[in-house]
Amino acid sequence: MAGFLTTHVLDTARGLPAAGLKIALYRLDGGAREALVERVTNADGRTDTPILPQDAFAAGQYELVFFTGDYLRATGQAGPDPLFLDEVPIRFGISDKTSHYHVPLLLSPFGYSTYRGS
Repeated sequence: MAGFLTTHVLDTARGLPAAGLKIALYRLDGGAREALVERVTNADGRTDTPILPQDAFAAGQYELVFFTGDYLRATGQAGPDPLFLDEVPIRFGISDKTSHYHVPLLLSPFGYSTYRGS
């Protein structure tokens, strides 16, 4: 069985899922950075399909970039420019090609956290 990668974003300042937030996924190989996919979160703060589905899932180094500045501006939470959190990159490794990797983002205008979820 092949694994897959999912994410979701929770707006901890508002206590709501972060809908309409753009996310990009890159595969890293040494100094190279290959763009794989872009998605936008739905009303539940999730993407409608896995960020990296089973047929494209492979071991390696990856980077998710969450375009938080656009979201914070759209929700009226942005302060003056430059924003404290305009883009949030999360680099992580996938070593088990048969597992589900879930990388969520808990976001506020001045902080964030992440973890490997289930």
